[in-house]
Amino acid sequence: MELTLLGTGAPAGLPRPDCPCAACAAALGPDARAATAVVVDGALLLDLTPGAVFAAARAGQSLGQVRQVLLSHPHNGPAMEVPAGLPQPGRVPDGRELALLTGHRVRAVAMDAPGTGYAVTGPDGQRLLYLPPGGAPAGLEENGKDGYDMVLADVVGRPDALAKLRAVGAMGPATDVIAVHLDHDVPPGAELRRRLAAAGARAVPDGTTLTVGVYEDVPDVPRRTLVLGGARSGKSVEAERRLEAFPDVLYVATGGTRGGDGEWAARVATHRDRRPGSWRTAETCDLVPLLADDGPPLLIDCLSLWLTDAMDAVGAWDDAVWADGGERALRERVRELTDAVRATRRTVVTVSNEVGSGIVPATASGRRYRDELGRLNAAFAGECEHVVLVVAGQAVVLRG
Repeated sequence: MELTLLGTGAPAGLPRPDCPCAACAAALGPDARAATAVVVDGALLLDLTPGAVFAAARAGQSLGQVRQVLLSHPHNGPAMEVPAGLPQPGRVPDGRELALLTGHRVRAVAMDAPGTGYAVTGPDGQRLLYLPPGGAPAGLEENGKDGYDMVLADVVGRPDALAKLRAVGAMGPATDVIAVHLDHDVPPGAELRRRLAAAGARAVPDGTTLTVGVYEDVPDVPRRTLVLGGARSGKSVEAERRLEAFPDVLYVATGGTRGGDGEWAARVATHRDRRPGSWRTAETCDLVPLLADDGPPLLIDCLSLWLTDAMDAVGAWDDAVWADGGERALRERVRELTDAVRATRRTVVTVSNEVGSGIVPATASGRRYRDELGRLNAAFAGECEHVVLVVAGQAVVLRG
């Protein structure tokens, strides 16, 4: 089964008309995108958009053999003129299946937002899932027995759609996930590619023709990622974003609770409210057993508080204890942690503070903590495929 993406942008296109934002200003050349529309094997057109005939011609395609046009989402504005020779667009009722003379079968998948998803099975059995902008499947229990070979979805706007598909086995490591309905929420170019790769997805330029079931270009999701940053830099948001397309994430909070500290409680509540409802939380600094176990992805937030707990445990704040075995005990704890990171088979995203670039702490204990966190960050980063530094909400790739 072969498909051509006549457009890969949001319904308004990218750049949006008359939008002055930085992302739209940068959406030029291959980063400019017409509204998403897809031709499957020349016979099925998913979403009819303005200029579809010219877009097909630029891609070396003809729409003369299209036998069915299906719409996936409400089209706002004036009625669209249907080019001569194309059948009138329609929509399949949720749960119903349409059989084409070409041997394709199309089943309508119910969404949790206005619109319809389409599961297309080709004559040779390849399976494609096409989701509308802003939509995620409303229920997929019956689809878990067979994974899709390719998924076209609003990965940036609804990453939880991928989490739902993964949760029921409808997506696997070999599923080719193509981001469509791309809007100006993420700057194009390298930043878009980085965010999509973290979700196991990719974007292609308008006019690209893809073969369903060819897996060479499916990006590998990094096993271990360290996200560094200063206070309020956006490092926790960056870490959470890297796992929001995965189900059953275990959020490991190393800070615990602090009775009577209202400001700390407010910080914890902000983090909790931001996380997907399907994620679970564990409050612990005992990270080695979690890394050794098999299970869903871990988000560890953060190493800085883990180090505080470890230094408390070895008496690192007392100079005499530090000199009389405390330093040695801390080094051993750090070695155990980094060995566990090296050996883990889980997907792990870890947050830590980047310190030491500003004011030198006024106390000896403060300087000791700064030095030990620098050493811990360096050792941990050495075991990670991806390391990023978040500055003013922007992720700077250090490794990977």
